[in-house]
Amino acid sequence: MSATTTPSVPTPTAPGSLPLIGHAHRLARDPLPFITSLRRHGSVVRIRIGPSPAYVVTDPALTRRVLVTDAAHFVKGGRIIDALRVFFGDGLATVADGDAHLRNRRLMQPMFNTSHIADRGHAMIGQVRTLVEAWPEDVPRDVCADMNRTALAAFLVALFGTDLPGHLENEFTALMPEIMKGTIRQTLLPAWITGLPLPANRTHAARAARLRTLIDQAVDHRSDRGRPSTADGTGEPSAECPRAAARREEGTERAGLFAALLTAEPPFTRQQLQDEVITLLTGAIETTGTTLAWALYEISRNPAIERLLRDELTTVCGDRPLRHEDLDRLVHVRRVLQEAIRKYGPAWMVTRTATRDVELGGHLVPEGADVVWSPYLHQHDPRVFPEPGVFDPDRWAPGRTPAAARGSFLAFGDGRRKCIGENFAWTELQIVLATVVRTWPRFTVTSPAPSARAVVTVKPDRLTMTFASVMSG
Repeated sequence: MSATTTPSVPTPTAPGSLPLIGHAHRLARDPLPFITSLRRHGSVVRIRIGPSPAYVVTDPALTRRVLVTDAAHFVKGGRIIDALRVFFGDGLATVADGDAHLRNRRLMQPMFNTSHIADRGHAMIGQVRTLVEAWPEDVPRDVCADMNRTALAAFLVALFGTDLPGHLENEFTALMPEIMKGTIRQTLLPAWITGLPLPANRTHAARAARLRTLIDQAVDHRSDRGRPSTADGTGEPSAECPRAAARREEGTERAGLFAALLTAEPPFTRQQLQDEVITLLTGAIETTGTTLAWALYEISRNPAIERLLRDELTTVCGDRPLRHEDLDRLVHVRRVLQEAIRKYGPAWMVTRTATRDVELGGHLVPEGADVVWSPYLHQHDPRVFPEPGVFDPDRWAPGRTPAAARGSFLAFGDGRRKCIGENFAWTELQIVLATVVRTWPRFTVTSPAPSARAVVTVKPDRLTMTFASVMSG
């Protein structure tokens, strides 16, 4: 039985709790060392965030119960999810478990099948190459900002198609980084502060409202593109109009993944479309951009890994541009990215809410309690990943990866709430990393060695690099 009120093992409480604030000072000051330290206290460890207890699961087998086996007893919720829901609305990442989630996931699934993603590959590669080739040489650049901007541009062309008006694309690109900063702030501050009419809160609310307006304009543009064109202006399709047919064919080719949402049955409401686009855009920027920034940093400090990547790209692509069909052959690119995801998260703390009193590993988790699981913690378990602090892409080579790694590599989650865009994320990550490495024969870190900073994702606190078209020395 999963539910019980008679646990056999007392649940240990992490040391260092302070009156009123609990372990909040540790989560704010040194969150990553703190979360990984909990493993030595037991498989389920109680912490306090302010006056409220939360139960951190440190055993990947028990995390699988939370996410898969007993998922009905652990629903999407908790402090982080509740804070994100204010901005995301009821997008797929934050909508409560139940019929709405199942319906939306079913309707959105076609957007992320392999054929839809492949159809967008050429446009994404072209967009990324245009941006990366425009970087000036030997000028220090904020790598996180660049990777976020590049990931967003690639995702916009994949989502809305190649004909998104330039002013909308530019405003999305300018607005999203500021909105992400505000959203992160909202998740870290107490709810009573984020609800006050403070300037920062009003600015964030105004930006969020503007984002929804931009999404409406993109939806209207996409809808207009999908309407039949005619020669006589009546709005009725004309069989005698070959140019109209050609434009319809062109519109189909240039349409993005979002077209699948507009044709879903039953249809999404305008509010639901906004919520889902916000969720998709946020996932495309924060997690993808952070992973790419860390990957470039690790490549820059590992010459052997860099040579291996360049040799692979030369073998696969030769002198021609990258193609979507090349991605399956870029095994070393994929391993570098997977190791970057393992070492740096990107998510470090995720919450669920217990729907009833639940026995978990012999411990009682009471109804309504926050249950915390951490991809970062599991992916730094030395029993599964020896020397977890070492960046080693070869740990993902055939024969090197232990069977336990599958259950401990949880960057995309697991079970019915597993990230729906995982396949798309791998495609986007490979396109961007391969394009940067092919475009720039040399890139050099110009800032002090970055430290990992845990907010919503695990970001470098600072990271600037220069890019050059010739190798050094």
